[in-house]
Amino acid sequence: MANVAVDEDQQWLVNCLSATLDPNQEVRSFAETSLNQASLQPGFGRGLSKVAANRDIPFGLRQISFLFNIFYLAALLLKQFIKKHWQEGDESFEHPAVSSDEKAVIRGLLLSTVDDPSRKLCTAISMAISSIAVYDWPESWPDLLPFLLKLIGDQSNMNGVHGGLRCLALLSGDLDDTMIPTLVPVLFPCLYTIVSSSQTYNKYLRTKALSIVYACTSILGAMSGVYQAEASALMEPMLKPWVDQFSFILEHPVQPEDPDDWSIRMEVLKCLNQFVQNFPSFTESDFRGIVGPLWQTFVSSLRVYIRSAIEGTEDPYEGRYDSDGAEISLESFVIQLFEFLLTIVGSRKLVKVVSNNIADLVYYTIAFLQVTEQQVHTWSVDANQFVADEDDATYSCRVSGKYLYAGSLLLEEVATCCGIEGIDAIINAASKWFSESQQEKAGGSLVWWRMREATLFALASVSEQLLEAEVSGLTKVSSGNLLEQMITEDMGIGVHEYPFLYARMFISVAKFSSVISSGVLEQFLHAAIKTIGMAVPPAVKVGACRALSQLLPEANKSVIQPQMMGLLSSLTDLLNQASDETLHLVLETLQEAIKAGHESSASAEPIISPIILNMWVLHVSDPFISIDAIEVLEALKNAPGCIRPLASRILPYLGPILNKPQQQPDGLVAGSLDLLAMLLKAICDSIVQNAPTDVVKAAYDICFDAIIRIVLQSDDHSEMQNATECLASFVSGGREEILAWGSDSGFTMRSLLDAASRLLDPDLESSGSLFVGSYILQLILHLPSQMAQHIQDLIVALVRRMQSASIAGLKSSLLLIFARLDGIRPHCSNCSTILALFSQLFLAVFGEIQGAYQIKVTTSALALLLSSRHAELTNTNVQGHLIKSVAGITTRSKAKSAPDQWTMVPLSAKILALLADALIEIQEQVQDAEDEDSDWEDVPDGDMEYSDKDVISSAAAPSFGKSAYDHLEAMAKAYNENQEDDYEDDSLSIADPLNQINLVNYLADFLLKLSQSDRQLFDHLCQSLTQEQLNAIKIVLNR
Repeated sequence: MANVAVDEDQQWLVNCLSATLDPNQEVRSFAETSLNQASLQPGFGRGLSKVAANRDIPFGLRQISFLFNIFYLAALLLKQFIKKHWQEGDESFEHPAVSSDEKAVIRGLLLSTVDDPSRKLCTAISMAISSIAVYDWPESWPDLLPFLLKLIGDQSNMNGVHGGLRCLALLSGDLDDTMIPTLVPVLFPCLYTIVSSSQTYNKYLRTKALSIVYACTSILGAMSGVYQAEASALMEPMLKPWVDQFSFILEHPVQPEDPDDWSIRMEVLKCLNQFVQNFPSFTESDFRGIVGPLWQTFVSSLRVYIRSAIEGTEDPYEGRYDSDGAEISLESFVIQLFEFLLTIVGSRKLVKVVSNNIADLVYYTIAFLQVTEQQVHTWSVDANQFVADEDDATYSCRVSGKYLYAGSLLLEEVATCCGIEGIDAIINAASKWFSESQQEKAGGSLVWWRMREATLFALASVSEQLLEAEVSGLTKVSSGNLLEQMITEDMGIGVHEYPFLYARMFISVAKFSSVISSGVLEQFLHAAIKTIGMAVPPAVKVGACRALSQLLPEANKSVIQPQMMGLLSSLTDLLNQASDETLHLVLETLQEAIKAGHESSASAEPIISPIILNMWVLHVSDPFISIDAIEVLEALKNAPGCIRPLASRILPYLGPILNKPQQQPDGLVAGSLDLLAMLLKAICDSIVQNAPTDVVKAAYDICFDAIIRIVLQSDDHSEMQNATECLASFVSGGREEILAWGSDSGFTMRSLLDAASRLLDPDLESSGSLFVGSYILQLILHLPSQMAQHIQDLIVALVRRMQSASIAGLKSSLLLIFARLDGIRPHCSNCSTILALFSQLFLAVFGEIQGAYQIKVTTSALALLLSSRHAELTNTNVQGHLIKSVAGITTRSKAKSAPDQWTMVPLSAKILALLADALIEIQEQVQDAEDEDSDWEDVPDGDMEYSDKDVISSAAAPSFGKSAYDHLEAMAKAYNENQEDDYEDDSLSIADPLNQINLVNYLADFLLKLSQSDRQLFDHLCQSLTQEQLNAIKIVLNR
């Protein structure tokens, strides 16, 4: 960096920059305004660069020329100037633009300053250089890379080496696949020299060099997906020397309180991860050379980790960063270590190399899972954090929750990828640690419980894999027996002395309840119930709640009934002490306790309901807590004898809110409607079981008029959605009786239709109309005579609403109404136009419909529409199947110039294709259910050639494999078992007789009748089907 004489302009800049530090607000503001105005004048960037490059100006002020906001008042002035004024056309550009001459001066001055001894200033200069390089390199700045390479190769100027590496590190983040192939062959030898010269370059500089290697190999790794041969050819000659250097770095034991040592190992592990994942040329033999040093790092890092993080006797440098902003903590290094180990175990090629060491790997991994000293402190004062960490299944090494890959995930990978050897290794390691913790306990150790807790945590983290292996008979070692031995021994320990071990026991028992003896389960269940009411540390109550929420649903009700009133009372008291995360857990546990309580729940309802309602009001704007509270109330209403008293508490409270919605705080109206919808749905479900409707009428008397007004007047989508659900429940629960509940039955019907009209308004946002489909279906099902005279208008409104709908769920629900009307032909006067619009909308949404009831209704409607033989079915053409374009990747420009092409087929042929697709989907469910390829075997395309004339005759030929009747039965069974309940509306599916049809038999009968009644039409329609669709139809016809 050369000395530059301080001219008048520079002196003015120095004075302005000095004024920005003045304690007087007016002086600071004036200086900042002056600098902003000066930035619009030619030469401002050159002036800043000269100030930064001038050794005669005190360092503090030179640094200010780059920092303006945070770190001496903040952002980098020069970088900000470059971003705004360097490149015309850039989205952040502001006039005036920097001239070419000034750009050249700035670039030269910055390069002359990159070897500044101050790391902070060097970083600021490097960021400015990187900002310019984005625009200018390599075309307008060809000497940048040669200059930096020369700088990092000059062993006599370590400041220059640092500055050059810092620039290259920042530049490497902006490289693309066009620059990397040219850069790597030139850059990597220079970086290799730095990394391999440990006597010349310190760990800090070698780490920076490795970070550049990692950045470049990451880009090469991304390239390998498309240019695998090119990327491998580029890296293959370099792998062996780099791996040798990595081995040298890793073979020495990890040093305590040495963040530079941790950082260089972390960069090595990151580079190795890239090598393993992205370059096939990295062979097993290459990896064998690194296994020994890697194991040395792994084992020695455990010793450092125990002293620093677990025992807290050494500094782990937690949350600290170097001058370049890179994290230097022990935790970040350990997490990177586990991430690489996770990659190894997940690689079928590399896991073979370490297969003989899996037992040791698991053994040491469990030791990393011990509770840290920091966690003990945090969890002791903050139960919410304990709950949050328990909920986060992927939180680091039990340290902070910031990282995704760690010890528990490595154990899961071992259990998944290493088969029975991995399962046995986990159980054996757990047994070994249990024995060692027994010895520590007997020897008077105060921390014996840490390994016991870590072992329980390890077993629980892989509980699914362990239980699956035990049930399938793959392993003869019982995890249940080991767990029983551990928890039985520790039941007598002091809950106050070892709260986290006690909490872990509760949680682990719940995880392994299926393999633990009933006696031990009952013992822990009683202990958990008792713990809820005791004065114990919060973590223990958290563990007890976790256990209860999982054990109560399967518990022997006769055994726990005597304690249920006490448990409900204790949980209710616990609600008053809970907050945030713990509140959610307590509500979840209370819900399960109410479900298990039966008669006890009814006795506790007068105590629980008011408290939960109060809590719901306080947290109505919190979607998580309010939903939890409503679910607790829902559990209460399902308890015998609780619906009426619960309704008597809820309805008087809701009436005033719904009648004066404008006066309520945000969220209360929508929340109140949600609460009412839950209550009404509960009652309507009970009505199906012949329960009285007096509670529905009471809700109608208090809330119906107010809900109608909300639907007609509100613009709040949540209010409209919940109000629509309430109206649907009123119709479902009251049926035709609802018209007699008011003073004027005509007024009630008009109100219901007015609400439907508002919800079907095509100008209303789709979110507000989201639940209109279910509401209108209830009107059609339960008020059929009243709705019959409005069907024509309803169809027109439905088509308009579907045309403007932007949410797939809304379109699907409207389509269901069409389908439930058995098509539109009998109901419309302008059938051709409506049918054309309807068909386009129907076909666009049909594939998105989910739920057994919805699929039955829409599929049967398609069949009825096809059987109508309406002329428009033949005259209306729709998209058939996609015509495959030329091979190759479809770029944006190619997609724009050559959009997708579709075949055009008659609507009738498209309907038959959709029915065939429905059969294919059920066929796939058969394959999943039976899990045997031989049970359903697609006929190869070459074995079944259909001509225009032999579709029917071939369909009558003998079927292959098992009998077609057996296939049909299997399909029907698979369909009924595989449809999820998430999309079902019970009040609709129960009330609608269409839900009783067997869809597979229905389709088979329909297709058989169609093929027999009009062979010519059937043959003609089949010409448009794919081979797979023809095969599916053949199966059901050959029964």
